[in-house]
Amino acid sequence: MTTENFAPVSGSIMVVGGGISGLTTALEAAEVGYEVFLVEKEASLGGRVSQLKHYFPKLCPPTCGLEINYKRLKDNKNIKVLTMSEVTSVEGNPGDYTVTLKTSPRYVNENCTACGECAMVCETEISNDFNFGMDRKKAAYLPHNMAFPQRYVMDPAMGTDDRDKVKEVCKYNAVDFEMEEKNINLKVGAVVWNTGWQPYDATKIENLGFGRYQNIVTNMMLERMASLNGPTTGKIIRPSDGKAPETIAFAQCAGSRDENHLTYCSYICCMASLKHATYLRTQYPEAKIYIYYIDLRTPGRKYENFYAKLKEDKNIFFVKGKVAEVSEEPGNGNINLVAEDTITGEKVRQTVEMLVLATGMQPTAAIDKPNADLQYNAEGFIVNDFSKGGMFAAGCANKPADVVTSNQNATGMALKAIQTLVRR
Repeated sequence: MTTENFAPVSGSIMVVGGGISGLTTALEAAEVGYEVFLVEKEASLGGRVSQLKHYFPKLCPPTCGLEINYKRLKDNKNIKVLTMSEVTSVEGNPGDYTVTLKTSPRYVNENCTACGECAMVCETEISNDFNFGMDRKKAAYLPHNMAFPQRYVMDPAMGTDDRDKVKEVCKYNAVDFEMEEKNINLKVGAVVWNTGWQPYDATKIENLGFGRYQNIVTNMMLERMASLNGPTTGKIIRPSDGKAPETIAFAQCAGSRDENHLTYCSYICCMASLKHATYLRTQYPEAKIYIYYIDLRTPGRKYENFYAKLKEDKNIFFVKGKVAEVSEEPGNGNINLVAEDTITGEKVRQTVEMLVLATGMQPTAAIDKPNADLQYNAEGFIVNDFSKGGMFAAGCANKPADVVTSNQNATGMALKAIQTLVRR
């Protein structure tokens, strides 16, 4: 392992997390003249937005927001991007922090042109985490089509034969298996944590059958299916047999607002399911869609109008009741579900060809707490201590939020970080 030291730069800011809110924080600070270190643990920037087909409020594809931000990033010499890097410690006080990062080897240098020749000759395959394990990818891979930086990664699982093949085929001498893990030391004045969120682990919700029955998927898995660069190239199909589903149910608040799982509302799940209903309706005009909910939360006029339009669809049925149990019909893979209609008081029994669990967002910091002097609430979101200053949380590291709210919050936290430096 090697260690590098960056010379202290007065007035520098570190942004941890390169998703949409991290990009916003970094750009807002850098474009008014501050040096920013943008640290991302994955091989590419983009975060959760890069996994979406469309996002609210305009139902834009990820290219819409990310492309603009990537251009701003390329044009700004105040930002240094450090991918495949994690913060191992933060010590010091507001205005004077010492940060240590651990950077994993990509085994590909900056000569890479993303030509893809390495992937063509590589035979080793690994699970595709970007698609939530629904397919496999080569061990020589580009993280996704909107990856920034646009450079391949060589997974350590690649065997000796494949390593020799990819090195031989690379015309640009970009493959370097001699790369080592590095420690990087930084001196910064403020830190903004944009560590984002993870989909709640649906296997923990035992009564809803995820992991036991093939035709039960999560909302983010459906999002990847609907995406053109997803495992099914945009076609929403039943995992068990590739069939076009004719009946689909959504179970809202899957693990959310539940004292045994996530006690809070994740804010985005209702709108995500309504959006998914439009994906299904576009592909399958005659499909019947059932949405089981506790409360449908559509904050704001635009979201309420979106909901009102869907209510006019005669093949979309809204049932006020929480799905309590599920089972699988033997032989055909259909899903039987039981819910209580809280309006009529009756038990509802329904058979569908596919069930989608609207799982909530869990802050990444609740699963992997940063080694820094931070405060957390009971759910694991980072609580901002504005009186102390120095370190702040933005976007979904701070609270459940959609893209618009995350970006607004990220702009505010960039200003708070700047205030720390000005008061130094």
